[in-house]
Amino acid sequence: MIKFKTIGVLLRDSTQSYPIHYLKSLFEPLGAKLVVLNKHKHKPKRKLDLVIAMGGDGTVLQALDMLPNCPVLAINYGTVGFLTAGDRDDLTRLMERLVNNDYFLSERLLLRCDYQRKTVHAVNEVFLRSSGRMISVDVFVNGAKIRTIRGDGVILGTPTGSTGYLLSTGAPLVMPDANCFILDGINEYNFSSRALILSPDAKIRLHVQSLLPDQEALLVVDGNQVASLKEGEELMLTRSERRAQLIFFEENYFFHNLSSRLSWN
Repeated sequence: MIKFKTIGVLLRDSTQSYPIHYLKSLFEPLGAKLVVLNKHKHKPKRKLDLVIAMGGDGTVLQALDMLPNCPVLAINYGTVGFLTAGDRDDLTRLMERLVNNDYFLSERLLLRCDYQRKTVHAVNEVFLRSSGRMISVDVFVNGAKIRTIRGDGVILGTPTGSTGYLLSTGAPLVMPDANCFILDGINEYNFSSRALILSPDAKIRLHVQSLLPDQEALLVVDGNQVASLKEGEELMLTRSERRAQLIFFEENYFFHNLSSRLSWN
């Protein structure tokens, strides 16, 4: 059960109207302080007990990156919202359930990516792609080379990420509480290529074998480019010690979001 002392609010942008006054009127009588977060600063100075993210999945990812291990309640003010607990029209009902402790926490597996003596963590995926047309990447799992992927790039995602970039590659949809990683090539020059499901304890190494002249390998983490690599450089991917925590109110939220976002019904 979350103790509501300091609650952060992360907004998608300034073009929409957000119910900040309503949230203050709800939480301040309970002794909780509401703080509107600056999305351009990486981390607030004070410790937060909860973050309410108002936006789409991009806003949720930003909240999880800004405050690792802090519970996030996502309200959809965007377009897709696979990670959101409900839409803006349901805000009052969801807030009432929240303050009455009628919710549950969904813990998510994260990826750790080590490269060039640096470390980043991914909620959705790590994507290694060429700055131009094609890249060749050697893929090693637990020290053994399993294949070379030639195409637009290589993606390694979490179950949470199966509804992100991986969705557009045709990789399988995975329930968020599954413990696994999904490895796939992007637009491979190989018709026998398939997505591969890996153990969460697998140690994956991606080695940039070759690039076309005057091109680089771009490392993209949760949609943000973080580095460029040259031929011969590599990165290591393992299970992160961090866990993402998302608040939901219905046990079948994952299938509800799939049905509504993908128009299955």
